[in-house]
Amino acid sequence: MTLWRFVLLWCAALFSVPSLAHDFRLGGLRIDHPYATPSEAGATAAAVYFRRFGNTGPTDDRLIGASTPVAERVVIHQSVPNAAGLALMYVEPAVELPAGASPAFRHTDPDGYHLMLQRLNRPLQVGDRFSLTLHFERAGSVDVVVWVQQPRRPAAHDHSSHSHSPRSSSTP
Repeated sequence: MTLWRFVLLWCAALFSVPSLAHDFRLGGLRIDHPYATPSEAGATAAAVYFRRFGNTGPTDDRLIGASTPVAERVVIHQSVPNAAGLALMYVEPAVELPAGASPAFRHTDPDGYHLMLQRLNRPLQVGDRFSLTLHFERAGSVDVVVWVQQPRRPAAHDHSSHSHSPRSSSTP
């Protein structure tokens, strides 16, 4: 390999790495790889997940909401498996983010969180990207880019038919 080719390949590799980076920070909050699964034909809802979502800082915080131009509304959901192993979805007003904590936000987490996009403006297709603004109680807001991708592993729960219940004082 000639020196010129080596320099070109090295530069290409060096400058392509930042474009592959897909994590966001706001103070001590770390949001790594926001992703959504493709929506079914005619679906009006889709879910957003995160490879890692955590508070690496010394101060507790809370995720109190989100917004995006691709949906009319974004709701925080928590999945809780019942005795039969079926996931019940609870609407949550916020996600607690204690210092040093990383709540489960992956599509494979049977008892994790996700952000439900309701009343989609358009179908989500593999390869799409869209903006999502996360709102935190103390840190403020941060804009992230969500990638629509087909997960390698199946979801821990199916969003096509599930109930949405407000959290009650009793355990499901």
